[in-house]
Amino acid sequence: MKKIIAVLLVLFIFIAGGAFAQDKITKPTDENLKKILADFDQYAAKARADWKIPGMAIGIVQDGRLIFARGFGVKTSGGKDPVTKNTIFQIGSTSKAFTATLAAMMVDEGKFKWDDKVIDHLADFRMYDPWVTREFQVVDLMSQRSGMPAYAADALYILGFDRPYVKKAIRHIKPVTSFRSQYAYQNGLWLVAADLIEKYTAKTWEQALQERLFNPLGMSYSSADKQSFLNAKDVSSLHVSEGDKIITLPKNWEFLDWSYTAGPAGAINSNVVDMAKWLAFQMDNGKVNDKQLVSMAGMQVVHSPKTIVNLGSDVHKNIFYCLGWLYMEHSPFPIIWHNGGTAMKTMVAYVPEQKIGIVILSNYVTQLPELLAFRFFDQYAGKPAKDLSAEALAELERMKKEEKTRKPVTPKNPLPAMSLGKYAGDYYNDVYARISISIVNGNLILVMGPKQVKMALRPWDKDVFAMHWLGDSPGAESGFAAFQVDPQGKVTGVTIDFLNQDNDLGIFKRMAEDSAKK
Repeated sequence: MKKIIAVLLVLFIFIAGGAFAQDKITKPTDENLKKILADFDQYAAKARADWKIPGMAIGIVQDGRLIFARGFGVKTSGGKDPVTKNTIFQIGSTSKAFTATLAAMMVDEGKFKWDDKVIDHLADFRMYDPWVTREFQVVDLMSQRSGMPAYAADALYILGFDRPYVKKAIRHIKPVTSFRSQYAYQNGLWLVAADLIEKYTAKTWEQALQERLFNPLGMSYSSADKQSFLNAKDVSSLHVSEGDKIITLPKNWEFLDWSYTAGPAGAINSNVVDMAKWLAFQMDNGKVNDKQLVSMAGMQVVHSPKTIVNLGSDVHKNIFYCLGWLYMEHSPFPIIWHNGGTAMKTMVAYVPEQKIGIVILSNYVTQLPELLAFRFFDQYAGKPAKDLSAEALAELERMKKEEKTRKPVTPKNPLPAMSLGKYAGDYYNDVYARISISIVNGNLILVMGPKQVKMALRPWDKDVFAMHWLGDSPGAESGFAAFQVDPQGKVTGVTIDFLNQDNDLGIFKRMAEDSAKK
């Protein structure tokens, strides 16, 4: 489960670097650009096959114009229907930049300021620490510096909790660092940012997105809801890995709605044609059709560094989180970018000084979209084009071998568990609410969340049980449930390891029988 949630929810950051003198940079001639695009086309096609990605689409924007748009591969693994430039994909967390841009519009209109206290606009907003609650500014909602652990309580989306619940759960998440001291990626706080947008537009986030961005930009293929994704005719399937196999998820997959619940953090459906318009709008600092839709000052706030993500080394360059974008120092010019992952993988990136940008949409989660983007920018700048794909594939294979050696080994002489009835009961914590454990056909079954997600608990070693997802769930990856037992042999709680991040979010206390019945 831990691995699958990582596939579904976690964003991976991969970068390429190298030194190159600015004074050597010239814009490629038309002839050179043709050669660059032809080489990149061939490289992307081969790399897609090497990574076994079923389908992918790429769009490249130069000076506000779409100069390359192509589909690669197929929409569904094993199928024949090809990906086209119009094929719809989920763009995941690259949706965050849309939410940040809507917030910039609100600032332009005087609805709030970036440094306003959130609680002055949303009276029910709470963080774990009262002082942080009082000091939390609008800009902090989108700067990834809250003090909470990275990806805090993101499993709530998979388990079926709704937006109001997720926002309320934030107040129960203990910080692991000081406020504003360190980068830690969050999704839940973007729902709070959307509350501000909804309050001052009197529209839902989805309606505001459609009316204020999709319509003016002419993004006629784009949407932000599950039904639109299901109804789209030219649309890609979602894929996940199961061991070494690539599995196509059913169109009516029961967990499809998780990214749409996360909406403002990752719900948009789009294609490279529409995303090229979005890139052109960003590269032109908020202008479309000679109209300044968002002020240049507002776009500067959205695009400028707020939080240190990584300080440079020989391999990794300095990276900073902006508002829904990352700013990476790179030679000859900085790159502004963001990736996104659901059961698909997206990369959107551009170089402001060169007015060149790229969007890559794929229907299987790998590192390739980032690698292709950074390789293209090196080619465009006239730098030696490294085979980043081959290098990353070799490293991935090495990591897979290492991972196999780190897998839990079944104890040779495990201690027996107590009678299963002693573990059965209801357990509770403030973030994930109630979970129930009962005996079904002689086995312990754990049920959690509004979706009633079921997991089998199989004896591992005394009071520790291996967990296996059941039914139409994202794979059958194992986790562990460790029960706490007092000296009298009474079970007092349980720790679910895949929920148990840095601040003990996975620790559940056993409920008294009378409380459990309520």
